[in-house]
Amino acid sequence: MILRPSSSSAPAGDSADDDADGISAAERRIGRWWLRGAIGAIVVIAVAVIWITNSWLTQRFTESTRNRAEVRVALYTGNIISELQRNSVVPLLLARDPELIGALNSQNYSLTSSRLISAQKEIGAASIQLLDGQGRVVAATDRNRIGANLSKEPFFISAQRSKETIFTVSPQDSGGSAFTYTRAVTFDNQFRGVILVGVDLSRYERSWSVIADAVAVTDSEGRIILATEPRWRGLTMDEALSVRSAPSAIQRALQATADWANPTPDAYVQGEAVMRVDARVPFRGWRMTAFSTYDSIRERVNAVLALEIMLFAILMALAFYMLQRRARLQSRVLMRESTELRQLNARLQRVIAEREKAQKDLAVAEQTLAQSSKLAALGEMSAAVSHELNQPLAAMKTYLAGARLLLQRDRPTEAMSSFQRIDDLIERMGAITRQLKSYARKGGEAFEPVDLRACLSSALTMMEPQLRTRAVRIVRSVPKQPVQVMADRIRLEQVIINLLRNALDATREAKDPQIDILLAAGETASLSVRDNGHGIADLEKLFEPFWTTKKPGDGVGLGLAISSGIVTDLGGRLTARNAQGGGAVFEMRLPLLGELRAAE
Repeated sequence: MILRPSSSSAPAGDSADDDADGISAAERRIGRWWLRGAIGAIVVIAVAVIWITNSWLTQRFTESTRNRAEVRVALYTGNIISELQRNSVVPLLLARDPELIGALNSQNYSLTSSRLISAQKEIGAASIQLLDGQGRVVAATDRNRIGANLSKEPFFISAQRSKETIFTVSPQDSGGSAFTYTRAVTFDNQFRGVILVGVDLSRYERSWSVIADAVAVTDSEGRIILATEPRWRGLTMDEALSVRSAPSAIQRALQATADWANPTPDAYVQGEAVMRVDARVPFRGWRMTAFSTYDSIRERVNAVLALEIMLFAILMALAFYMLQRRARLQSRVLMRESTELRQLNARLQRVIAEREKAQKDLAVAEQTLAQSSKLAALGEMSAAVSHELNQPLAAMKTYLAGARLLLQRDRPTEAMSSFQRIDDLIERMGAITRQLKSYARKGGEAFEPVDLRACLSSALTMMEPQLRTRAVRIVRSVPKQPVQVMADRIRLEQVIINLLRNALDATREAKDPQIDILLAAGETASLSVRDNGHGIADLEKLFEPFWTTKKPGDGVGLGLAISSGIVTDLGGRLTARNAQGGGAVFEMRLPLLGELRAAE
């Protein structure tokens, strides 16, 4: 009888324990469902955020890429216009050259090709040819072209009928186009021949192919005349875009997969989705079209998405960690997720390291690109160096004539003085050429403390042969104390010589020619050169390249443009104005050496 109550009481106790265990299990189940719900919410939020971020960043980066492409196209357009404008004035100058007109009249072309080669070096044209009245090439920078008959060429016929400069685009057998300027050469209103100047625009194609994905220039008829893709030349834009190799099925599938997140492409180049940017070239109805791929956009968007994914992965890992703490069975899953997280972090570190390496490589590439641009500027600088070497050569010729006369009069001691000056001029020419070499190397320029008084004295010594042949009064006002600036002495002397030479030319027709030179040191170092000549008619065009008031053969209009560039490089400013009493005043201002050191 006692066993029954005891046996009946045991199930009652077990039932109580089960109730207690049931409440605890329910709480655990509620906690697990809450964590699972949190994980599901994180997944939904992550998908939404990644989707929105992808759309927004893709739109922003696409606009940014398009803006950069438009800026790049504007720069390319400016380069083409600059090259065409620079070469458009060459036929006009050469058509008025007395030597070329005289050669056509006398039919003596022995020195004409040398004259054209010299003009080519000074101006920088691609090629120059001189045709007689029958269309035969009688002189050319490429002597292999001499003797060719071009009388039936469209540019020769057009030049005969017009008194203006004619621009012609001619197709070539190689598939490219030849760009030429032609102008008739007349004498006493009689047609004598044609001057033909070639323009090299193909070098821009090579530079575009390095920077841009694809660039093409079309004429007014829609035909491609310049393109980074050789197969496009001579085609319309629609025909060029249809030129593509047949992709395989795998390539088409990969292309469709890669383009799903990109905006609708403007066009396809070689089967690849690209962004298209069109711009008008303000020349004869030309247009430029540039294509850019979406690779850079996708890479930048993916970089941001990777960071977001990493953030959400960390949040999910924390949620899993809390879920795994509820059960010992899930601890192994936590360890596995932790291991995966560590691997993810390791991969992320490798990605970061690779990205840092890529950034360093990009910096090196940018430096190399800057050096390439610097080397491209050597073409323009060679014309400047040629212009600056003319002055020492003229002085050497004068000294040689004087030395010859002194030797004939049995005065060798004085002749040796002339030879010493010739040697100094040779050293100066060598310094100018070394300066061109140093420009091609990487690094800063050879600046050093320079006394402007010594530079002025050296420049006057250089100009001594010209001053002796002219009755010009030189009035100098120089302080007793040194006027030191930080500059390249050779380039600074070139500027002073150019200013003195212009003043000397300006006073050629003056009754009592006089040049005033004033050197002063205040807040800045100031050097003024004033003449009593005819003054300056057009101050706005004074420092433009190839603008000159001199007669043909006396100059090409580079002196003041070169001088202004040198002074700007030295941190100063070169200005010009007309004096109240007549004549012109050129003023050069440079920072004093003490001011530069205080600024540092």
